[in-house]
Amino acid sequence: MSSQAAERHRRDPVPSPQEQYWPGLAAPPVAPKRAALAKVLFEQAVRLLAMRVTLPDGRTVGRGGPDSPIMRLHDPDAFYRRIGADTKIGFGESYMTGDWSTDDLAALLTVFAEKITTLLPERLQGLRRLFEPRQPIEEENTIAGARSNIHRHYDLSNELFSMFLDESMTYSSAWFEPGDDLHRAQLRKIDGMLDMARVGPDTHLLEIGTGWGALSIRAARERGARVTSLTISPEQQSLAQERIAAAGVSDRIEVLLRDYREIQGQFDAIVSVEMIEAVGEQYLPAYFATLDRVLKPGGWAAVQAITVPHHRMLAMRNSYTWMHKYIFPGGLLPSPTLIDRLLTDHTALRVIERRDLGADYALTLKEWRRRFLAHREDVLGLGFDETFIRMWEYYLAYCEAGFRTRWLTDVQLGMRRNP
Repeated sequence: MSSQAAERHRRDPVPSPQEQYWPGLAAPPVAPKRAALAKVLFEQAVRLLAMRVTLPDGRTVGRGGPDSPIMRLHDPDAFYRRIGADTKIGFGESYMTGDWSTDDLAALLTVFAEKITTLLPERLQGLRRLFEPRQPIEEENTIAGARSNIHRHYDLSNELFSMFLDESMTYSSAWFEPGDDLHRAQLRKIDGMLDMARVGPDTHLLEIGTGWGALSIRAARERGARVTSLTISPEQQSLAQERIAAAGVSDRIEVLLRDYREIQGQFDAIVSVEMIEAVGEQYLPAYFATLDRVLKPGGWAAVQAITVPHHRMLAMRNSYTWMHKYIFPGGLLPSPTLIDRLLTDHTALRVIERRDLGADYALTLKEWRRRFLAHREDVLGLGFDETFIRMWEYYLAYCEAGFRTRWLTDVQLGMRRNP
């Protein structure tokens, strides 16, 4: 390797994860046979991909050209040990610990996502599932478990989320039109959901998943609706109530710290934006049955959901992944097929309108990641460490890659309850 190439391959020091915050992460697993197999399989796979992997010994693997993404392996031994122990978790953990780096994380992950089903030989895919960890029983979305799962993500810090979200504090896909900035695109998305639910003057709207209050405020202030909003995040409830008061609509909005399964009463309309992903497969029938139970006959509901193809959902339904471990414990992305089946089996709701925001979500995530990294020093100032920053960067880029390749999409569903 030339001195210039060596300099490009050298990484800035990445602090070792602190044991008190990241137990067991600093030391790679000890499984030499699985690490050796992982090395062989990884190098075979990347030879077929439009990317390049550079190693400390000067070798380059991959068929990518000069403009293709580059993955720099700084500690191959640790990397192979991590992905050998658990590919889905280990690949993300190896980025968190600095075993590898890249100049364009989303582009690199997009290359992997495009070929995700063929990276591992078919004969080994079934065998791998025998060794994959299952979701911990304590992360099941019972009422108590759901509160714990939500707390681990949404109660991190309101200040943290404010650093990368737009001024409406909307944490879901925007809907872009030419010339839009993020804020305008988020307002368009909110208006689209309110239109789908036919929200107007004096509508009593149930919102399942408050976020930080943007949709409730817009429904009350711009449309004259009365809103009952549900959240199980104390941090979100507190800031949402502050924002609602500042907007002058406290008399029209009630934010309850309550699980969707506990709500009583009847509502003219229901809106739920990207909350369904936290429900869990076991409780999806209860989620849709709740919509059916509390929506007045003839009423409209709008649900925005991140979805995956049905065959992908079936393959992943029992997996415990990096995303579960570090970002969204207890989560499951449903398929459109499953949603339609649950509506038929458990409700009198029928989908009347559909809107696809998958491409918009890739743009949303790209902008969130840009803003987050621009606030790196501010994030450190809140008490988060470098490992957290690399974890959050990986999360946002990983999701962007999923939407770029259409492995993920985001749909708005307008539903009506039969009279």
